[in-house]
Amino acid sequence: MPVGGISVWPLGMCEFRPAEQDNPYNKDFWGAELAVDGRYTDLSAHGGQCTISAENKTSAIWRVDLGGVLSIHYIFIQYRTDNVAWTATNGYTARFLGYSVYISNSTNKDEGVLCFKDSSYTRTTIPNPTNITCITHGRYVIYYNNRTHPPYPAGYSQNGAFTELCELEVYECPDGWYGSNCQEQCNVNCGVPYRCDRVTGQCEGGCQVGWKGVKCDTHCNGGQFGQNCSSVCGHCLDKEQCHYIHGTCSNGCDDGYQGRDCTQVCKNNTFGSKCSFTCGNCIYRYGEQCHHETGQCPRGCDVGFHGDRCDQGIDS
Repeated sequence: MPVGGISVWPLGMCEFRPAEQDNPYNKDFWGAELAVDGRYTDLSAHGGQCTISAENKTSAIWRVDLGGVLSIHYIFIQYRTDNVAWTATNGYTARFLGYSVYISNSTNKDEGVLCFKDSSYTRTTIPNPTNITCITHGRYVIYYNNRTHPPYPAGYSQNGAFTELCELEVYECPDGWYGSNCQEQCNVNCGVPYRCDRVTGQCEGGCQVGWKGVKCDTHCNGGQFGQNCSSVCGHCLDKEQCHYIHGTCSNGCDDGYQGRDCTQVCKNNTFGSKCSFTCGNCIYRYGEQCHHETGQCPRGCDVGFHGDRCDQGIDS
């Protein structure tokens, strides 16, 4: 459950965040901080749980400082009702209409991102309370309403703009989760397992060995393996993809190669499949042996032998 109004879902923050508003009605009784105290059981002016701004003002601004840039998921707003049913006959519907919510890294809404602006609700349809999906980053949440250019749309309050918030809560995805509904889990293959950007899912610290992609959801392929998929597979049989983590070849090596990762050429005068054939009677001058794949002798045959592999005697 959220505590203190400004909350990181699912854990509540234990201290109130500093809030302020322009044109308070009486900040000693209806100050901006009442919208972030975690209380909204009494939605009247006399319940001590709602902030109220002055009448006959062309604009109304309320803001809260989250204390740092957060990755925001959604915002919960409970508007004043005076504990009367929220229907078209409730006068506070007219004051709520036309509101906007901004996220900014400064106290100036115009330097931030517009998350929501009501342009279609009526006194019958405006929801209260309401959840606003707002997937962005920022430090300040700013509630804004105005009555600056009459005539106003049908149903709008005629005696100014108001901020009569009984609660405003800010939620972000918990560690290890991301996406529009916080239903996507960060990948275990992230450099820091299950840690990623709460909005995009991009892994923190890159990827574990053998994985790639911003979400580390694709294992190495295309003949690569290892950290950052930066190592090249050896000569796996029939160009098979090696193991994406350690580079071993599960079905053996191409002719002329050996070892778990098939990177070692045949030696000790051997060649071919599994290095199981012995070189013929080649001419050896500089310590070389027959070709590790074909068994051909690079300098020809020793006296008395012929053939591509120098494995046939002159008399044969």
